[in-house]
Amino acid sequence: MFTFCWTLLLFIKGAEVREFNLTGCLHKGPGRIYHAITDEEFILECVLPSQQRTHMYNNSFLYKSKMLWFWQQKDGEPPKVISNESTNPTQEGNALWFRPIGINAAGVYICMIREEIPCLSNIIKVQAKNNANCSDNGRNELSLLIEKGHSISCPGIYCYNHLQRSPVTWYKNGIRVMLQEIRPSLKLKDDKIHLLKIYEQDAGIYVCDYVLFDNSIQWTMRRVVRVKIIAQNTVHTPNILAPSGVKTLEVEVGKPLKMECKVYFGFERNFLPMITWYRDNKESKSEPLLQKPTRIHAEEIGGKPFVHVATLTEVTERDLNSNFICFAQNSVGNSTGVLKLKRKKRDCKEFDAFVSYAKQDSFESDSTFLNEEQFALEVLPEVLENKYGYKLCLLERDILPGGAYTDDIVTAIQQSRRAIIILSPRYVNGPSIFELQAAVNCALEDNMIKLILIKYKSFQEPESLPPIVKKALNILPVVTWKSSNSNSPNKRFWKYMRYHMPVKNTTGLGKNSLKFFFQRLFSGYQ
Repeated sequence: MFTFCWTLLLFIKGAEVREFNLTGCLHKGPGRIYHAITDEEFILECVLPSQQRTHMYNNSFLYKSKMLWFWQQKDGEPPKVISNESTNPTQEGNALWFRPIGINAAGVYICMIREEIPCLSNIIKVQAKNNANCSDNGRNELSLLIEKGHSISCPGIYCYNHLQRSPVTWYKNGIRVMLQEIRPSLKLKDDKIHLLKIYEQDAGIYVCDYVLFDNSIQWTMRRVVRVKIIAQNTVHTPNILAPSGVKTLEVEVGKPLKMECKVYFGFERNFLPMITWYRDNKESKSEPLLQKPTRIHAEEIGGKPFVHVATLTEVTERDLNSNFICFAQNSVGNSTGVLKLKRKKRDCKEFDAFVSYAKQDSFESDSTFLNEEQFALEVLPEVLENKYGYKLCLLERDILPGGAYTDDIVTAIQQSRRAIIILSPRYVNGPSIFELQAAVNCALEDNMIKLILIKYKSFQEPESLPPIVKKALNILPVVTWKSSNSNSPNKRFWKYMRYHMPVKNTTGLGKNSLKFFFQRLFSGYQ
């Protein structure tokens, strides 16, 4: 059978010609003769025969680029090149994988690994499973229960009890299975792998090899067993993580909406759990939304969370009167979560910030320094309004005279998103402290109102301050004004102010205009 010789010309990229002389490889005979069973997975590696090797195959992509495989189906025929694009067998690393192997796959397989193996040939004989004359062909796929005990047997090994054979050699994911001190629960006995306690890491591809001796012929029987680790089927219905129970979501009418249902499913075999959304209202019960129910495979040992999304192209008044139900089902039962839609409160506030400061008495006028009233009435509007587009509420400018002072202050704060408090000795010791107390009370009632404290001048807290004001001064963030280095809207002070203010797009004055404004402003106090 092996007395002929062949020289194979391999054309690469249509131009380059490479010559491979396979004479020696075919002449010296095969490295091994393998026996395979049809319709099963089979692996043929390109490794020099060794009695002590610990690795069967290597799936490294680098090997694939160095490998060359040839196949001679019948005696006397020229070997054929097995292309890298072949789908059965496929080339993975230094091995050929048959998924599955067919009766016509028998023949001589020749492999070369550049710089490692110049030439190696093996023979595969394929036997039809129904012609094996043995009822013990075993199982090529096993599902083992985690944390239990089980054994893995080499399929069909008892079919050859009439022949002399070697002990079975086991490989898992290409690595030889051997006894290890770190894994006392794994035993090798009676040609089986005994797992006294099964772990998730025991899943994988197991290959068993043993040599059969039939008169003067010896051949290797190889079988593949895929092991999957499973858990006990869950005894719980699906756990809806969101919406859990009954939840209310604020929405805007006329806007699109995505509703997410997040569900945790426990492990199950041979069942397809399901998630879907339904509308439930007074007009019709359990009306499915326009979507396809999601069917999932919850076969991970620890279970798995899944998210199913329903989309409303436009929220309508009808949606506000509906309950949206997330329905999840497994083999144990079903669970539901309810989402109610509520019209989002519109922000009807007139001002971005109310400004509170100590009023300057006419006889206290000082032309040398910029006082807090000038800071409030000139500097803040110039930067926050003209530069950054905010709308401030200044009592003297924006509130009509004639009303009660306390009522006007509370109304102005309630119509503002922020309350800017300019702190100084005059402020904390004067009547303006009422405005801070009113702002704190308004913020406690309306979470849209936030306070911004500006330390304009250092001060000592008087003992007479109301407790709620003392607490506010201790826990609220404070921005410090330093006139010596803050006469520009790009300094740290203004960055802090913008951070605490509502989000706005930058509009109005440019950097040069503001620089001119500050030069003009401060020149009047020199």
